[in-house]
Amino acid sequence: MIRKILLGAFCTAQFSLAYAIEKPSVVLNSVTVSNDIQPFQKVPKTVIIKTKKFKIRIDKQPNGKYLYQSWAANARITSKPSMIISDGEFIPDGSGGNYYFNFVNKGYTYQVWRNYLTDSASKAPYTLTVTDENGNEVVRQDALVVKQ
Repeated sequence: MIRKILLGAFCTAQFSLAYAIEKPSVVLNSVTVSNDIQPFQKVPKTVIIKTKKFKIRIDKQPNGKYLYQSWAANARITSKPSMIISDGEFIPDGSGGNYYFNFVNKGYTYQVWRNYLTDSASKAPYTLTVTDENGNEVVRQDALVVKQ
């Protein structure tokens, strides 16, 4: 009887291992990301958002990096941007779909967070944060999508 139980446990373990499939992963900015991204986690090639003070456009470049352009909130996007930052990075945040874009310019770090998982249904879909070279947050503004 004990042999049958042990044999059953052994076979179950073997079948479990045989059917376990390792999903391929991609190393992205020193973070391992699973390739089975859910549809709601799809990162757009271009996104335009608007905070109280800024309009921000983020574009994926051919080299895989991201371009940050910003204007005053009341300016037209067809006008010359007041700030352009190249070589931004896409950084996934956890496994629930949140992510952010990270840009560095003259000691300041600009992060545009995508808020898929929030405590509130009224939470804005994006948040802009700017920190200085000492890590002090100088700007935090929620943003709405203008175009995605």
